[in-house]
Amino acid sequence: MSRCAVIGAGAWGTALGDLLARNGHDVSIWAYEWDVVESINRLHQNRRFLGGHQLYETLRAYNGVDDALKGAELVTFATPSHVLRSIAKAAKDLLPPHTPVVVATKGIERDTLCLMTDVVSQEIPESIVVALSGPSFASEVVAQQPTAVVVASANAEAALLAQAAFSSVHFRAYTRSDVIGVEIGGSLKNVMAVATGIADGLGLGFNARAALITRGLAEMTRLGVKLGADPATLAGLAGLGDLVLTCTGSLSRNRSVGVEVGRGVPLEEVLAGRETVAEGVVTTRSAHALAAREKVEMPIVDAVHRVLFENQPARDAIEALMTRELRSETD
Repeated sequence: MSRCAVIGAGAWGTALGDLLARNGHDVSIWAYEWDVVESINRLHQNRRFLGGHQLYETLRAYNGVDDALKGAELVTFATPSHVLRSIAKAAKDLLPPHTPVVVATKGIERDTLCLMTDVVSQEIPESIVVALSGPSFASEVVAQQPTAVVVASANAEAALLAQAAFSSVHFRAYTRSDVIGVEIGGSLKNVMAVATGIADGLGLGFNARAALITRGLAEMTRLGVKLGADPATLAGLAGLGDLVLTCTGSLSRNRSVGVEVGRGVPLEEVLAGRETVAEGVVTTRSAHALAAREKVEMPIVDAVHRVLFENQPARDAIEALMTRELRSETD
């Protein structure tokens, strides 16, 4: 048994905390919201973010990061991407050197264009960082439905430690050394889910969805390889697997945002009624900027950016994709 801390008690962080607790670890979880702390400790539920699911009774929630991190041998960050840096900075002096830190947050930081593991490495430079990603809806993980993910680290020992900590009869973790590929897959699939949601909202059918998923994977791989990723990683769980789930699953927040936008609802109205963060909206800006910086062609990312932030009608954006210069599929 290990002393584990999970920083971030949204749906995903709560599901991971519950998983670790069920695996026999001593788990503390940090929540920003007082009502979440009370709900987890008193009712063994997270009514705000993961309602309807009973959590393992040993999982304890705290409102102070220092309380949650006390004595932790394994730390998992599962915060929204836009607050990860500030929270990691607050945790820096609370962790012993060489503490394994699992980064389950998916995204690309808007201003720096850093991947999430880079953010943590910069703020907690003596930590050993592991990326966790893959096709995994939080509600299905907490319901103990079969799930497979990837844990990636340049430190093989840390990857194996994370693999052992999270794996169970219901949750299988595979190891990789390609952190960049796992991170690119986990972040860009959210943008592609917004794109497929927009197409679904327009009523464009299954052919369009399949085309967007397939060409979306090509874009993800193109950028990932430019940044140093192994293309095989993008064809695995953290790339193709997560892409298919997020683009087709009814539980996908990012896809549902796209559906509403495709139906003509202004983005501000779509986001105003949501308790949880749709990372695909945030990542669209970052991915668009990163592609420009790296001089990588990403027409689907560009199209989503125009729809979300440049007021281009969704149907016009799809038409622009369909009327691009004809070329070989492998270009």
